[in-house]
Amino acid sequence: MNRRHFIRTALAVGLISLGTTALAQSYPNRSVTVIIPFPPGGTLDTVGRLLAQKLSEQTGQTFIVDNRAGAGGTIGAGIVAKAKPDGYTLLFSPSTFTTTPMAMLTPPYDVVKDFTPIALVAKAPLAVAINKDLPVNDLKSFIAHVKANPGKLNFAIGSAASAGHLSTELLKRAAGIDYVIVPYKGSTPAYQDLVGGRIEAFIDPILGSAQFAKAGQLKVIAVTSKERVPTLPNVPTVGETVAGYEFYSWYGLWGPANMPNDIAQRLNAEVNKALAGDMRDKLIPQGLILTPGSIEDFVKFQKDDMAQSAIIVREAKIRVE
Repeated sequence: MNRRHFIRTALAVGLISLGTTALAQSYPNRSVTVIIPFPPGGTLDTVGRLLAQKLSEQTGQTFIVDNRAGAGGTIGAGIVAKAKPDGYTLLFSPSTFTTTPMAMLTPPYDVVKDFTPIALVAKAPLAVAINKDLPVNDLKSFIAHVKANPGKLNFAIGSAASAGHLSTELLKRAAGIDYVIVPYKGSTPAYQDLVGGRIEAFIDPILGSAQFAKAGQLKVIAVTSKERVPTLPNVPTVGETVAGYEFYSWYGLWGPANMPNDIAQRLNAEVNKALAGDMRDKLIPQGLILTPGSIEDFVKFQKDDMAQSAIIVREAKIRVE
């Protein structure tokens, strides 16, 4: 009796394994929805749509972008968390996906338990942009200016718990300076006030400030990456003035929890293939650092980044309602 039970169990496990393998080999056999949890436009949407286009070309099935904005990105992420884990509903999101729940009293999902990491797509160094009329032209003199005027200068943030917000809080602590952080509903109104002289500084992805800097409407005095950005070779890193400083916004692809590993691995391989192609030529000039790698690489990166971010959120007492 025990022997017959063992044989039946072994056969069942074997059939499940064969079924999973067959599923992965046939995946995708219909359209895939990629939810972007923010409105159309901006760097996130640009990268997400380009990635979806490349995945469509490579797999022969359509990857459809669905913008589901609201609540700091948690609405769109929540939809994916509740979706069937078959690989046909995915999340493409910035790092706010991991940081916003840290600042909420009752987060709508658990980043680690409710999702399957698939691929780290790109890191986005941020630019420290200041009003063009400030009497400084580099980070060292800017820090000195802030120290001479404690609590008088205003730094914008596009949204609470965003990469820009966390990097702004980190700069305050790392450089030992004091300024007022002013929240905005997005980057566009923040840039309008920075150019108009109503605020003094704003840390945001490089692409956002590029057009204004090129037109001479603001000054970019530093980037937050470990090394200088090829598109801005004359702009120093924050770390060249404030030792050890390094921070990024970043973009990743996730599925719901319990996705079959074979499907996650297939998607990871397709993302890496896309990053090795003409996506590189299109995105590197925009200041992005493309990051092909394994799922395990992504899991480690996310864990390390969340640990750093959690410290900033806690020390700065960042809250998202």
